[in-house]
Amino acid sequence: MNIAANNPELKSWVNVPEDSHFPIQNLPFGIFKTKYLNPGACVAIGNKVLDLTYLNNNGFLDDLGLPQGLFNQASLNDFFRLGKKRVREVRNKVSNLLRHDNPELRNNSIAVEMALIDMKEVEMLLPVYVQNYTDFYSSIEHATNVGIMFRDPANALLPNWKHLPVGYHGRASSIVVSGTPVIRPKGQTKAPDQEMPVFGPTKRLDFELEMAFITCGDTVQGESVTVADAEDMIVGMVLFNDWSARDVQVWEYVPLGPFLAKNFSSSVSPWVVTLDALEPFRVQGPVQDPPVLPYLQFKGKRNFDIQLSAAIQPEKGPNTVISNTNFKHMYWNMAQQLAHHSVNGCNIETGDMYASGTISGPTPDSYGSMLELAWKGTKPIKLADGSERIFINDHDEVIISGYAQHAKYKIGFGEVRSKILPATK
Repeated sequence: MNIAANNPELKSWVNVPEDSHFPIQNLPFGIFKTKYLNPGACVAIGNKVLDLTYLNNNGFLDDLGLPQGLFNQASLNDFFRLGKKRVREVRNKVSNLLRHDNPELRNNSIAVEMALIDMKEVEMLLPVYVQNYTDFYSSIEHATNVGIMFRDPANALLPNWKHLPVGYHGRASSIVVSGTPVIRPKGQTKAPDQEMPVFGPTKRLDFELEMAFITCGDTVQGESVTVADAEDMIVGMVLFNDWSARDVQVWEYVPLGPFLAKNFSSSVSPWVVTLDALEPFRVQGPVQDPPVLPYLQFKGKRNFDIQLSAAIQPEKGPNTVISNTNFKHMYWNMAQQLAHHSVNGCNIETGDMYASGTISGPTPDSYGSMLELAWKGTKPIKLADGSERIFINDHDEVIISGYAQHAKYKIGFGEVRSKILPATK
């Protein structure tokens, strides 16, 4: 697919640091506000945000015929509802305005002063109003590790795992943007040697390194989305930290699955990196054996080479990277996930968020959760300040980052970072 904004030779008149996550080839969408500006849509370029409301209100996007007020909103939902083709047109137009050899915006000093704002001066908000949230369980390495720890090591995967993308419906209202503190949750726990459960703060708070995709269309209840058409409904992706209270989870999850152990908070990065921008980073996924049913079969490269890392920042002392993994390891791809989600007629809505499940690689340093990295508490992780962790402590900050590496640039997602605050009394 030839997408003008993806041209690796493009350069911008905006200064973009060499190692930036946001070169002109990226241009992810987000929602920002400042002391003087109400929430509105923007794109990232280098260390700046470009105000889309200003561009649309002052004629720079007139040839696209966009509705007035489209970007002057607290979410990207109405914009994304226009569909992937229209989002592509906007990204291509913004790319053209930012080209080093295009004077239209560059030479308009008033427009540059008004529309181009330093990231240090803005507050990034949740990019979409999340209508519905689904969490999948699509990393074979993660599912195998969990199966070994909690079930039969010889039969770590449940019988259905290689036949369908396992998932569950999560809580949309507690999804928060990067930088929002997370309060340690409380719930019931029961130790193996105890007869009765007890109530209190979780002692096994964990992060889950994930990514999530966002839909840009609506279907009617009873309709299904095919694997072939699924990516037309996926506008882009964000980083996702699906917090988990492991001790609460192990007691409550039978027979209906996660509840209080998951629904207290999930954290997302503020920038929606378009699937268009990720087009050059397509790769083949793992071989699916046994063969999947026809409605899950696909053609072409449906995985993406996105390097991911997780770090812990103690209250005092340097941060420590504890995991390096890659989105390309996912056994079930996004197109299969969306097709399976809707095959029973479940209606899809713009702004829906679909998390991948914990992304673990094949080696111990590539596991995507403390449960695996410290192997159920038996192998403590040593941090740079000399302290050790088997789970996340109060006042720790977890930082997840990710990018796709091209020979000439990075397509980055920035970070999702969250600090853990003590449980309330």
